[in-house]
Amino acid sequence: MEQAPRLNLSERVIRALGLALLVFGGFFPLVWMLLTSLKNEGELQKFPVQYLPSHPDLGNYARVFSEQPFGTFFMNSLIVSVLSTALCVAVAVPAAYALARLEIRARGLLLTLVVAFSMLPVVSLLVPLFRLMRSGGLLNSYPALILPYAALSLPVAVLTLVAFFSAIPRDLESAAMVDGTSRVGAMTRIVLPLSLPGVVTAALLVFVNSWNEFLLALSFNTRLNMRTVSVGVTLYQGEFAFPWPLISAAVVIAVVPIVVLIAVFQKRFVAGLTAGGVKA
Repeated sequence: MEQAPRLNLSERVIRALGLALLVFGGFFPLVWMLLTSLKNEGELQKFPVQYLPSHPDLGNYARVFSEQPFGTFFMNSLIVSVLSTALCVAVAVPAAYALARLEIRARGLLLTLVVAFSMLPVVSLLVPLFRLMRSGGLLNSYPALILPYAALSLPVAVLTLVAFFSAIPRDLESAAMVDGTSRVGAMTRIVLPLSLPGVVTAALLVFVNSWNEFLLALSFNTRLNMRTVSVGVTLYQGEFAFPWPLISAAVVIAVVPIVVLIAVFQKRFVAGLTAGGVKA
């Protein structure tokens, strides 16, 4: 087996610096937000800038829940994100399987339409979606966000899963169907287990998009008890005041589910991204 060429010292230093810059750029905003949440207004306004809080204070986290019903916001986001992810993946799996496996004449056209739909800006769909939700009496309810979130994330999920399903040898399904397994059984028993990294990747992408979405949540659910985390964070600012430590504490709490999910499914998520990128 041919060995990869060894890097010289300068190349290794350049790669190390590039990796360090990448890690710094990715984690610095979160670390800065965490440090800001532990400061008070006086420390935040000091000059020169005080990077570390002299007296870390968790009072901002208590104020997050006392000044606004942040627990309600959190649960609303969790319910909407989980249900929209489940709905989107449930629709994306058979759709992607059909595009990857069945003989469809317009397969190329359908994939092109999927890509084109994924590029539509959400703001261009805001008015028609609002009228649709209002006519259906769904405003200020969970379905008002679950349905559009699932629909808007569907193209990304379908494209991700098509790449995985297409890479699985057809012989495995053919052998199963020769033994009497139906097409649906071959999909659920053969293809899905082998494509689990892709399914996890698609589900995480849908969940993150649903958790972070702001415009539709702001427009469709206007009652305080139906607000989501992304909108609830903005409620802490006043007309003439912008309490950064308090807002930073709310943001830190808001990113906890995303960090936990990435930490738990890190291996499958990375495998899904790399394998999907190579096989697509």
